[in-house]
Amino acid sequence: MAKTEIRLQYSGFIIFAAKMLSIATGLAFQLMIARGTTKPEFDLWFNINDIRAYFTLLATAFPFWTMRFVARSKEGAAKTGILANLTISAIATIIYLPLVPLITSWLGISQEYVFLYFLVSIQIIELHFISALEACLQAKIPQTLGYGLLMAEVCKVILGYILIIKFQQPLLGALLSLIVAFTFQIVYYFKLLVKELKQHFKWEYVKEWFKGSMANVYSVIGSQIAAFIFIMLFTYGGEGARGSYGAATQIATVITYSSFLAFALYPKLLAEKNREDITASLKMVLMFAIPMTAGAITLSDSYIIIMKSVYKDAWPVLVVLAIDAFIITMSTLFSFVLFGVERIDEKAKISFRELAKSRMLIVFSLPYFHSAITLPTAFFVLTNYAQNQPLQSALYVSIINLSARFVMFLILYAIVRKSIKIAIPWRNTAKYVFASTVMATILALWQPHPTRIYLTLIVTAIGGIIYLALLTAIDKEARLLANSVWQEIKFKVKGVTT
Repeated sequence: MAKTEIRLQYSGFIIFAAKMLSIATGLAFQLMIARGTTKPEFDLWFNINDIRAYFTLLATAFPFWTMRFVARSKEGAAKTGILANLTISAIATIIYLPLVPLITSWLGISQEYVFLYFLVSIQIIELHFISALEACLQAKIPQTLGYGLLMAEVCKVILGYILIIKFQQPLLGALLSLIVAFTFQIVYYFKLLVKELKQHFKWEYVKEWFKGSMANVYSVIGSQIAAFIFIMLFTYGGEGARGSYGAATQIATVITYSSFLAFALYPKLLAEKNREDITASLKMVLMFAIPMTAGAITLSDSYIIIMKSVYKDAWPVLVVLAIDAFIITMSTLFSFVLFGVERIDEKAKISFRELAKSRMLIVFSLPYFHSAITLPTAFFVLTNYAQNQPLQSALYVSIINLSARFVMFLILYAIVRKSIKIAIPWRNTAKYVFASTVMATILALWQPHPTRIYLTLIVTAIGGIIYLALLTAIDKEARLLANSVWQEIKFKVKGVTT
């Protein structure tokens, strides 16, 4: 990769656009699975992914530091990071495979589905590989992650249609579709990094990353401990509880895509500490996250029913998860800021003592505080007030997670404010809230709310047009931002054609 200046707005909008386009492909893929499976099988689909997450715990540990080293143009960092992560994936897979019979037996999984859990081992390797490749690309040319995402999404849907719909293999077809889609994504990323792979492998980097990754592993383990709440939901919530939560999550997750508008902020802050970039990213993220959250809440009944009619009563879960997704989005942005201004590894050396005293370690500890709140609370509520009550269980778990997440966000925000002074764009935020409120009011008065996919998408598009029209009328900076992004896109296209 040649050393190029990261275009903050261009890269952010490219990845955000790719994520938004992936909504259609992701929705289509999930609909094929949801409508091709029974309630227990749909629960199983989410459980498979929950279990896999425990064996990709270390997938982002080395890439966290790899991206920082590559962003600072450290020779051989890309090749070292990729090979190191592949080694970790091999170890994780070797540990996973013998445990499959024990895990499935403990969870009471029927023997006919055990093969699916074995098949997940391929995804474990692929996800480690993708994580390392994306870390290298994010450091220099982050917009390529958007292109890779679209490639994988299109492949996933095409194969999904063939295997899930035509061959009537919903779970097996879904897993195979993802495996092949990840393979195409890996090949594309690999080609972009061919030159970097010719550089020398640096053992000294691995030694430094190993020291630094102790903090990452500490954080990731905390996150997976917190994720055990979903295992409890699957175990105690009753048939359909995990599926209801999962269906609502599929919709709410779209809100978190707005954080990708600030995706290039992290590597840019590593290269140059500019507070104006932080404020610009805040504006971009809030401009989209606020109306997306308002829309998800207002049309929650329409969005949840298009997943599958049996989950129509789970719309309150979506309302709570929409707010939760907004908090996740803001937490992600402020994490970018904190990690971007941190300089403990600037000289390609990581001191464990300095890391232990840094604000980063406090942030890495937040998942444990989250777990301390959510796990005992969820266990008590699920076993005493909502056992075998799917809808209530899913709702209670979503409320518990939201409450803890909000507390963790306040702590994160306080830490970031001590690290760097940030100019919060309150005036712009007020305009986004006003335009979103008008949009949400109009959508709320639109009765009855649509229940068909195409009608829901049309109403969503109308809501978006109302918001953007009103915002551009009252916010000069929104108009300037749109023009700036368009000019950058034209500049890039012109550069490619010439």
